[in-house]
Amino acid sequence: MEKEKFLKVYADTPLSLRKEIIAILDDEPVSWNVAYIEISNNTEKGKKILKKLKEMEII
Repeated sequence: MEKEKFLKVYADTPLSLRKEIIAILDDEPVSWNVAYIEISNNTEKGKKILKKLKEMEII
């Protein structure tokens, strides 16, 4: 469910903003593009990113 919400928000995000940092995870910045790659590939990092974005009420 969170994945679908993320993909919808990502699709509505302007291309120029997708390089912007949206979260810090394990002391590393995560941009929209990095989040998209990790979440699309169903990685463990992607799951952590989804959890963080939900906590931050971005999705």
